[in-house]
Amino acid sequence: MESQNEKKQEITFQRIAYLIIGNFFIGTCVASYRISVFGVDAYSSMNLGISGFLGMSFGNWQLIMNVCILSVIFLNIRRFIGLGTIINMVFVGYIADFLCWLVRDVMKVNAGLPLRVIFLCIGMILCSLGCALYMEADLGLSPYDSVPFLIMKFTKDKVSFRMARVSADVTVMLIGVVFCLAAHNNVWEIVGIGTVINAFCNGPLMQFFRTRMTKTTD
Repeated sequence: MESQNEKKQEITFQRIAYLIIGNFFIGTCVASYRISVFGVDAYSSMNLGISGFLGMSFGNWQLIMNVCILSVIFLNIRRFIGLGTIINMVFVGYIADFLCWLVRDVMKVNAGLPLRVIFLCIGMILCSLGCALYMEADLGLSPYDSVPFLIMKFTKDKVSFRMARVSADVTVMLIGVVFCLAAHNNVWEIVGIGTVINAFCNGPLMQFFRTRMTKTTD
């Protein structure tokens, strides 16, 4: 019979594994969305728009933005900060940058419509699975995922979580579009059908994966 400490170590190892794999999947998801050129998730659309305007890599700009958001989170709702917060804010952007470089420059992929659709589907599945894994780990939220809770705190819970999340997503998406247009870049690379699919399908798919994980670990 396992001791209580051994059980705790096993659970900790499983949670860390979920965390690392989940964030790798999220980074791969962002790369897949970018390669598909069908649009990305709301937060990535803002960071891609601004980084394109500044001529900075996506990974570097996303890290700067995450640090700024994390500073506000730390001063107001620091209970959402954990190991998962740090791993997400540091690595996801760079994973996406590396995979985009690998596919576009090393493999010399000229993505036609069928291949773009495949990358879109990969992005959609990995986004939901990655989020489910890192949320199941319960080791802290990413800086952006904490923003709705920040809005609720500032409005004294007069705004529901759903409305806070939608407001945050719409706001950052519009910011991304403005910067993308200002840089004379193709706005459809950051906002498109992929953005819509992510908005409507990510939640249900994430719940599907989390339900399967719970049944497996019970």
